[in-house]
Amino acid sequence: MKTLFPIAILIAMSTMVACNLPAGDGASEVTGSGGTDFQTTQGLQPVEPSDPGALIWPQDLVYQGAFRLPDDPNGEGLGWEWGGGALTYYPEGDPEGADDGFPGSLFGSGHDWYTHVSEVGIPIPVIPGSQDLEVLPIAPTLQGFASITAGLVGPLEIPRVGLEYLPHLEGQGGGRLYFAFAQHMGETETLPSHGWAGLDLSNPQPAGLWRVGEYWNYVTGDYLFAIPPEWADLYTPGMYLATGRFRDGGQGGMGPSAFAIRVGDAGDPPAPGSTLAAIPLLQYASVYAETGPAAMINYSHADEWNGAAWLTSGGRAAVIFAGTKATGETWYGCMDGTVWPDDPPYPPECPERGWWSTQFEGQILFYDPAALAAVATGRDQPWEPQPYAIMPVDQILYNVTSPQQKSHVGGIAFDRSRGLIYLLELFADGDKPLVHVWAIQP
Repeated sequence: MKTLFPIAILIAMSTMVACNLPAGDGASEVTGSGGTDFQTTQGLQPVEPSDPGALIWPQDLVYQGAFRLPDDPNGEGLGWEWGGGALTYYPEGDPEGADDGFPGSLFGSGHDWYTHVSEVGIPIPVIPGSQDLEVLPIAPTLQGFASITAGLVGPLEIPRVGLEYLPHLEGQGGGRLYFAFAQHMGETETLPSHGWAGLDLSNPQPAGLWRVGEYWNYVTGDYLFAIPPEWADLYTPGMYLATGRFRDGGQGGMGPSAFAIRVGDAGDPPAPGSTLAAIPLLQYASVYAETGPAAMINYSHADEWNGAAWLTSGGRAAVIFAGTKATGETWYGCMDGTVWPDDPPYPPECPERGWWSTQFEGQILFYDPAALAAVATGRDQPWEPQPYAIMPVDQILYNVTSPQQKSHVGGIAFDRSRGLIYLLELFADGDKPLVHVWAIQP
């Protein structure tokens, strides 16, 4: 059995990595993917870096164990197999469930050909004495897989999907399940990608789709996560939801992105095709930038960042991104090390052509919310924040079989009331994901 308590790789908080871009106090000195000037809420609130004691650190996360997801009851490919790109926590789910310290439910996305959504209950996770899947409990299905877009989203090439539950906003009748759908390819696309649905998967009544500013889908069309209301009221008034995406090859940005978005103040949803107001919280330069570089520390074109959450616990906080980090030599081409040339003659085609590295590692990045506040208020530029800590997670994963294995982890969800973090390990239970659980210690 591998050790269950990750060791943090700590990065000095007091020093941001210098970027070779012009410094300035205006938000319009650089443009993001798609050429949109950065909007800010400049002048709202002065921001200083957080004291270390006000941050959540990797050593504060205590591993609780894992549980399995149910099999597809019909064997039609509409189950959890090849899924796990998105996950969100619903505090009112499973009201008849056991009083076991893990209330609520999880909504998540299934097979990525369909990206249907299901709701499951949460069993007590188990830390086994060995990596034996049979000893892990299986989550009960509360609602079977169904489309939550009712035809709003057409066929997508390698879909990217995000989900996040938010309680009701002013004027709404109840909470909503917010979603984002975009495709892997789509350079320069700013297509409508976001919407909301009800929690009854048999009758989701979706609304949308909406654009996120004029930003490319390469930086907006994937993960969603809730912004704590007390933080949003100070720095992004009326914006309680964040969205973002990382596109390999640096085509969106050389690191994960995050934007606060306004999803409506009243009961009526925005009209289909509307453009949502957006404020960047984190956006690194892309390979298309005329000035640069402005990248996340230790950035690689073969990185993957698939999920995000805003953690809070007892006055402490962190914004985290979960993914698979390339930690070795990186190239575009074939897994065997063949580098694909820009011009012919080309080598024999390989089925896995893409961005590769000699080694990949599952990681969680930790960002200081104060650094994102400094961006929202215009004090800092969106490429300036850097992780203050990194937590490797491979030591608790079940299915890391080779150094070059990609896609270790997927969607992530957070129970704010109890400080519980749920992270999906992809392809760990046959073709299904496993759910791993951490608790933030008091």
